[in-house]
Amino acid sequence: MAVLIDKNSKILIQGFTGKMGTFHAEEMIKYGSNIVGGVTPGKGGQKHLNRPVFNTVKDAVKSTGADASILFVPPAFAADSAMEAADAGIKTCVAIVDGIPSHDMIRIKRYMKRYTKNTKMTLVGPNCAGIISPGKSMLGIMPGHIYKEGRVGIISRSGTLGYEAAQQLKNLNIGVSTSVGIGGDPINGSSFRDIIEKFETDGETDVILMIGEIGGPQEVAAGEFVKENMKKPVIAYIAGLTAPKGRVMGHAGAIVSAYGESAIEKVEILKECGIIISKNPSVMGDTVKLVLDKM
Repeated sequence: MAVLIDKNSKILIQGFTGKMGTFHAEEMIKYGSNIVGGVTPGKGGQKHLNRPVFNTVKDAVKSTGADASILFVPPAFAADSAMEAADAGIKTCVAIVDGIPSHDMIRIKRYMKRYTKNTKMTLVGPNCAGIISPGKSMLGIMPGHIYKEGRVGIISRSGTLGYEAAQQLKNLNIGVSTSVGIGGDPINGSSFRDIIEKFETDGETDVILMIGEIGGPQEVAAGEFVKENMKKPVIAYIAGLTAPKGRVMGHAGAIVSAYGESAIEKVEILKECGIIISKNPSVMGDTVKLVLDKM
């Protein structure tokens, strides 16, 4: 068992024959991910990277049994691609795409309300690094070699800070069960709370590391969930302690507009929820090790 993807996941590449789709499909194949085909409208029936190309996700799922997909399509087409995947029966979809308009994300989230909890597709992203279950499967653009197989779950809004945490853990001989990059946009498919809940029920995850940043209410909502529902220890690092109020910092979602959205306020709230705080990014691995040593 792993969170969202495992070695049995059958993966489609949406935007398969494009430059980015091709490059990252090759990287995922090298890692060992089970890429069963891809979708590029108008190129159905062809072969690409020795795998079949389909015109629609529905045709691809019917032919290959795919249950996961990753989007390498222009931002203007991302919403339709995600909704097409949901309608075709894809269970987990990663939107790597940066620059999807917020109103398109609202449209996707409204569209997904037609599905029940058991049939609803999990959308991760946009503007994210994707998902990796080390030693099992990679559904993303991260450097797979920095992830050691283990029992620490990582959730991050920042791709690079997620990579940094994985490398620090590996240097300490600590492995990762699954790492999920939820993306830095103000509206995303899956929140910290959504993924933390999955880690709580995952038998292969012992500890969770949450990497957040200024802006938005997601970290605080996750903290409240942890306080009421979590038995596993949760560690957090919140980026942006020195960021000025009211200014966008890097990610589109990283703007402070209300109480509880600055890094300092988030840290205090998370402490009150029983979450262990990593004081700076250079000690994320050490903080996880201290927690593991006490278990």
